[in-house]
Amino acid sequence: MLAQSPVDDAANKTAQAIDFFEKYGPTILAGAIKIVVILIAAIVIRALLRKVIDRITTPGKEGKKPGLLKPLRERAPQALGNLISERREQRAKTIGSVLKSIVTILIFGIAFLEIMIVVGMDITPVLTSAGILGVAIGFGAQNLVKDFLSGMFMLLEDQYGVGDVVDLGPATGTVEAVALRTTTIRDTGGTVWYVRNGEILRVGNSSQGFAVAVVDLPLSYGANLAEATKVLERKVSEVAEMDPVKTDITAKPEVLGVEKFTADNITLRVTVKTRPGRQWAVQRNLRAQLMPALEEAGFTAK
Repeated sequence: MLAQSPVDDAANKTAQAIDFFEKYGPTILAGAIKIVVILIAAIVIRALLRKVIDRITTPGKEGKKPGLLKPLRERAPQALGNLISERREQRAKTIGSVLKSIVTILIFGIAFLEIMIVVGMDITPVLTSAGILGVAIGFGAQNLVKDFLSGMFMLLEDQYGVGDVVDLGPATGTVEAVALRTTTIRDTGGTVWYVRNGEILRVGNSSQGFAVAVVDLPLSYGANLAEATKVLERKVSEVAEMDPVKTDITAKPEVLGVEKFTADNITLRVTVKTRPGRQWAVQRNLRAQLMPALEEAGFTAK
């Protein structure tokens, strides 16, 4: 048998290549075009959705509520002033960041599966493996998932935000930042606490609706309680109309009367509704004004 010449060998290879492209070329070309279209569509859809998310999470002029937050309940007290804008911006930004991540994962995940279908791969094993992997990750990162979900619900329900004075159990103080995994609080001593959202079992918020300033005043046994009550009612009404507390008081002060008896004295209680977060300043002012008024009227603590 005669050996093929190099020319004949090259001709055979060329013919085989032509046959291959004639047979599979249209399919390969169509598949490549489909893959390119899928990738372009995924990129365009992702960009459009991210733009929509940016639009609905960006605060309007003069600190107006972002569109994303309009359907959601908001408990931010007006007493926080400029912090309201910061609180809204942080809340919207955090939720927007989560939405962007979800959109990216979903769109490129679907695109990846579509490309696998185009190249003729069976996606059933991939879906099965993804399900098993998701379960494994869920069990291995239960605390992380718990913190994440708790943070999402706290943001959606607006349980607290930047500038609120809260008691979270592990720490009490002013909220400086709210993220999906942790909440940052600075207490009265200046210490910064990082509390995991999943560990927060209860929230005591002193910055929603209104607050109550409570002042307890001790009197010695034998004091004329009726007269002491009159002195307190007169003086607390005067103080409520004075600077700087008059702008913080939202309702008429009340002298509740005897709060308790101890071995040493009798305690009278005065309460007044205030703007959120201003109860401590009002308490200090009332205490500084009421005790001298009682002493001037002849009432002293034992």
